[in-house]
Amino acid sequence: MDEEIKCPHCGSTKYRNPSLKLMVNVCGHALCETCVDRLFMKGSGQCPQCNVNLRRTNFRLQLFEDHLVEKEVDIRKRILKDFNKKQEDFASLEEFNNYLELIETIVFNLTNDVDILATNKLIDNYKKENATQIIKSRSRLSKDEELIEELLEQERQQTLLRTQLIISENKESAKSKVKLRESLADELMFSDASAQQILANHNNEMKVQSSEMTKNMDVLSLTAKQQTKAFSTGILVGKGSNVFDQNVRQPEGKSYVYKSPHFEINGPDCPHLVAIQSNGYLNNVRPASGQDLAGGFLTHFPCHRALQEAFCGLYFKI
Repeated sequence: MDEEIKCPHCGSTKYRNPSLKLMVNVCGHALCETCVDRLFMKGSGQCPQCNVNLRRTNFRLQLFEDHLVEKEVDIRKRILKDFNKKQEDFASLEEFNNYLELIETIVFNLTNDVDILATNKLIDNYKKENATQIIKSRSRLSKDEELIEELLEQERQQTLLRTQLIISENKESAKSKVKLRESLADELMFSDASAQQILANHNNEMKVQSSEMTKNMDVLSLTAKQQTKAFSTGILVGKGSNVFDQNVRQPEGKSYVYKSPHFEINGPDCPHLVAIQSNGYLNNVRPASGQDLAGGFLTHFPCHRALQEAFCGLYFKI
């Protein structure tokens, strides 16, 4: 893959120059770092491929191999800075979808050099007509972004609380271990019991202490969740319309019972999936490769679908 990385201007490759770095500008065409320094020594110049006027400061490292992808990503970031309306800014979902379609059309035109003048004029008119709205939207988060911020803040609080609880528990555990060691030393020095019996009792006490520590950690984790009033996903209770209160009881009703669907195929019954191989239907079907089998694909499935389509409608009469 490294051998395919090549500067289109000087022909230098990653194989011959391991430190080769390709850079792109607003036009999307790549140049190596050496060519950029040489061609844009004065700070500005023209792209060798499309003759677009470029500035040296606007060059950045290329992230994608396809220059069109790199160009589209750059254009999309630039367009979304101004076309930043949210769904709640529109009276209906259809208007919002039309707005999103307009954005995609603009990005496509600029990426593929389609109606550049008309597209740029459309962008300029939009900026003039929505100048105030653009400034307000830049400092306003959408509902999804607000929910993500709440989740991140809740996760930070839970992590901090867990850390404090773990530190406290570790201190208590260290103190208990010191007491056990001192107790073991005293018993070995002054007790009349054998050393083996004393060590066995000490090991049992250590196991009991370890079990109690595990239970305490589980209780502390549960306490942390209850104190933060959050679900296991980290969603805060009562923080907006997209979250639910755990104390609200759901309406009672009959339990859902699954019923397998029945289809009228107007034809003979199709052989069962298990009987396809025993009846010889797979003799003329290409066997699944190792890669197919690894992905859970069996030749029984397409053969069964083909038989269903073949049998469907054979008894149908107009």
